Amino acid sequence: MRSSKSTTAAPEIEALIALLAKVPGLGPRSARRAALQLLKKKDALMVPLASALSEAAEKVRACSTCGSLDTQDPCALCSKPERDDGLICVVAEVGDVWALERAGAFKGRYHVLGGLLSALDGVRPDDLRIAKLIERASAPGVREVILALSATVDGQTTGHYLAERLQPIGITVSRLSHGVPVGGELDLLDDGTLFAALQSRRPS
Repeated sequence: MRSSKSTTAAPEIEALIALLAKVPGLGPRSARRAALQLLKKKDALMVPLASALSEAAEKVRACSTCGSLDTQDPCALCSKPERDDGLICVVAEVGDVWALERAGAFKGRYHVLGGLLSALDGVRPDDLRIAKLIERASAPGVREVILALSATVDGQTTGHYLAERLQPIGITVSRLSHGVPVGGELDLLDDGTLFAALQSRRPS
């Protein structure tokens, strides 16, 4: 017999809701609504989603070069010979790569840090892919590193730290300029804003 404090949902449903609630952007209430929709549309939604999740878990991996996600390593973007090897655009997360690609303003290479420096969250330089960035930026032919980081406190802190680390290499280090509001996250900005920010980048 279930506890009087529990809901009337079966344990399997509660487990589904608990997992959905861990997805960023979904709280307990949103997770319950999502679970209900999935259960109501098993054949059209739940079964295909379960299959897609299983396939992604099996095949998707982090690119050993840039840190983006793909089913191949190096990823599709790193494998394109027509992209400019002399430009490296540094972003915090993979979602930022997708946002910049949608904007269509950048034709160089990417580098995903895997987060931002944060004293509150205990994220230190060693926790990010900074050493790999320095290695890539030091390669012959690299002309510029673009710091495409969010205009948040953590983003600005990370940008200053990277600029200092990159300075001895002797290459141009720039940042996104016009169009990125203070506190703005890159993957929430529209394509036109991102395009303008890349085109108007300034020295760091």
